Amino acid sequence: MIAYFDCFAGISGDMTLGAFVDAGVPAAWLADTIKAHLITDFDLTVTPVSKMGISATKVDVIVNTHAERDYDAIRKLIERSFLIAPVKDLSLAVFEKLAAAESKIHGCPKHQVHFHEVGGVDAIVDIVGAALCVDYLKLETITASKIPLGSGFVRCAHGTLPVPAPATVEILKDIPVYGTEISSELVTPTGAAIISTLASTFGPMPDMRISQIGWGAGFRDLNHIPNLLRIFLGTPANLSDTVTVIETTIDDMNPEVFGYLMERLFEDGALDVCLIPVFMKKNRPGTLVQVLCSHYVKETLISRILTETTTLGVRCFEAQRRILKREPVRLETEFGEVSAKKIHGPDGRIRIVPEYEVCRRIARERNIPILTVYQKIGEKTGQHPENLIK
Repeated sequence: MIAYFDCFAGISGDMTLGAFVDAGVPAAWLADTIKAHLITDFDLTVTPVSKMGISATKVDVIVNTHAERDYDAIRKLIERSFLIAPVKDLSLAVFEKLAAAESKIHGCPKHQVHFHEVGGVDAIVDIVGAALCVDYLKLETITASKIPLGSGFVRCAHGTLPVPAPATVEILKDIPVYGTEISSELVTPTGAAIISTLASTFGPMPDMRISQIGWGAGFRDLNHIPNLLRIFLGTPANLSDTVTVIETTIDDMNPEVFGYLMERLFEDGALDVCLIPVFMKKNRPGTLVQVLCSHYVKETLISRILTETTTLGVRCFEAQRRILKREPVRLETEFGEVSAKKIHGPDGRIRIVPEYEVCRRIARERNIPILTVYQKIGEKTGQHPENLIK
């Protein structure tokens, strides 16, 4: 699944949550998950609204306490939570951008940065909520439009500041932006941190097959355009996308550790992991660890490799890949209903491949060879069993 953020009216934390909820993320699940793993002193309200005739979803964070926190407190709060690793690391990456920007602007150490507006419960819910939505929708690639900037002034805890706010500009450095004559804050620091962390590229909408569109509403009404964020969800139209490749070679580690490493990398969100035997300097046998991943989990996986192995460093680069169209299906078999993938080949042929974990479970439960499971499912689908084994 890929997503394209159409930020024609800017972006904020509440607009992001509204667009994700409008696109199908259950708001109740979102609130319950954050309350179960992080903080409890808030409620989410979801309101259908209309902006210049366009129906959208407005999500508000109703805060029961107005606690202000510094970066150290927020980091520890998230690190000590029971959120899954990809959500936790993505949330920390967003707050890292905010802290780095505020540290530079105010001239203080990053760990001592005291957040006002963005340190409250509402911003924590916006940021962690956005990370949860990315995981819920299983987004592998996220891109965005160029970012529009408003004009005028905005009041905040530090006084009256020019728009775009200094923190917003600092976060958006090296990202394509353009000016407008709209006298309003179109991009908040939280919105800037979210989109600069999530999106791998900024520009025109990629070729894609759209499956869902989410509209998230901001709280202001603008004079000339609807104050909305639009998110397109779908699959690549040309069956290609961009992935990050992480590599390292290791020749001084207990081989048993590689199996554990592979498990943890998949848990962290890796798309694929390969262990390739290689010969290194002085003809020493070693292992090339190659990981494919999405842009937004790259730092998580790098940290995992550097922490769990003896390597001294990793290589990272982007790569284009071509993929076959696939879709999940359910098959009625003598073992009951099983999940599988329907794969469309470039020549028009279709293969149905049962999920390995499903076949493994059936084989163990019935105490039969796993090849027998593949054979029975192959007979059901009219395919040779060898074509079902991956």
